[in-house]
Amino acid sequence: MVFNYKKNRVWAESFHIIMQIGLTMAGCIVFCFFIGRWIDGWLELKGFFTVIFIILGVAGGANVVYRQIMEVTEEDKKKAGNDAKNGRD
Repeated sequence: MVFNYKKNRVWAESFHIIMQIGLTMAGCIVFCFFIGRWIDGWLELKGFFTVIFIILGVAGGANVVYRQIMEVTEEDKKKAGNDAKNGRD
C-alpha cells in the first residue's frame, strides 16, 4: 500500500498544518518548562519559575500558532483570488 500524494493532497496538507500547530504549541511549553525548572534549581525555589515559564510558554505558543494560522488563511485567500481571476472554480 503506497500513499498517493496527488490523490490525497488536500488531506495531506491539512494534516501537515495540524501537526505543525500541535508540535509548535507543545515545543514552546516544554522548552519554557525546562527553563523554569533550571531557574528553580539554580535559585533553589520550589516551582515558582516553572509555573511562570509554563504560562509564558502557553502564551508564546498561542501567539506563534495564531500567526501560523493567519499565514495559512492568507495564502488560501490569495490562491482563491487567483483561481477566480483565471476562471477556475
